Amino acid sequence: MNGKFKLACVLFDLDGTLVDTAPDLVACLNRAIGKHGYPSFEVEQIRAYISYGAAAMIAWATKGAGEDLQKQMLTDMLNDYQNNLVAHSRFFAGMPEALSFIENQGLKWGVVTNKRERFTLPLMTALKLTERAACIVSGDTTANSKPHPEPMLAACRQANVKPENCVYIGDAAHDITAGKCANMKTLAALYGYLKNDDQPDAWGADGLISSPEQLTSWIQSSACY
Repeated sequence: MNGKFKLACVLFDLDGTLVDTAPDLVACLNRAIGKHGYPSFEVEQIRAYISYGAAAMIAWATKGAGEDLQKQMLTDMLNDYQNNLVAHSRFFAGMPEALSFIENQGLKWGVVTNKRERFTLPLMTALKLTERAACIVSGDTTANSKPHPEPMLAACRQANVKPENCVYIGDAAHDITAGKCANMKTLAALYGYLKNDDQPDAWGADGLISSPEQLTSWIQSSACY
């Protein structure tokens, strides 16, 4: 195989890797906290916290608020988000072409996210991805979520592939940890929701990609299928 690994399936994190969901998440955050007098934030100010979940976004945006108030704002945000999943969310530039490339090579692809099923499944349906994906694993599909390898292995069972024949792409350290623990190749998506102090070159990924186009190039140069 000339040093190349046998690729069967490309797995993606969802928020910040496959889809740019930040505009909708931040809009819902602003509406939820605005009801209680907190100022609004621009997408760029808070997008780095999206990979850590809505609760982390609320905590950062409302520092000093009581726990009960933060829980109420979180509930308001998530209920709002459920009704506004794709008002402004969009694919990252080059991602539709990358998915078509993967499919045209006869490879499978799927999603492993810590996003809850109540949001993941409607979002995938709205983007017309459900029938195309070989697997969809959410944060509450399995008992454990990333960085635990359990959701990664569940995705492999759904897609009927072996972990060692997969590559996982994510934009957070816990994504790379999960993929590595499941014996997958991993790629860090530098175009995603990284914090200023993140050091993706220290996450132990097999590669760093700055765009979906670079994913295509990595597959062509590093894998056989």
